[in-house]
Amino acid sequence: MDVLTKIDQLRKKRGWSINNLAMEAMLTQSTVQNLYVRKTEPKLSTLRAICGAFGMTLSEFFADETPAMDIDDILQQEIKRLSPTQKQALFSFLRSLQNQ
Repeated sequence: MDVLTKIDQLRKKRGWSINNLAMEAMLTQSTVQNLYVRKTEPKLSTLRAICGAFGMTLSEFFADETPAMDIDDILQQEIKRLSPTQKQALFSFLRSLQNQ
């Protein structure tokens, strides 16, 4: 599998747009968009930033099998993106589930 295909699969698995990936990787939207338009592999520094956004190392990216993300890891990543108000609402919701 080529690098761009793997990036695309990881991006789609998370439900991210190209712009989301760029923001998570702290890259410009045009940098990421150009990878797709030109169908070129990213520079090492760009790939390192993209891997960081996916929460993996370059070694993990190039491994034959990408380790499956644990549900706890996924939840932690998603919670980090919430505003303080959203976190409080989530906390209240989780408490209400426990009381059922």
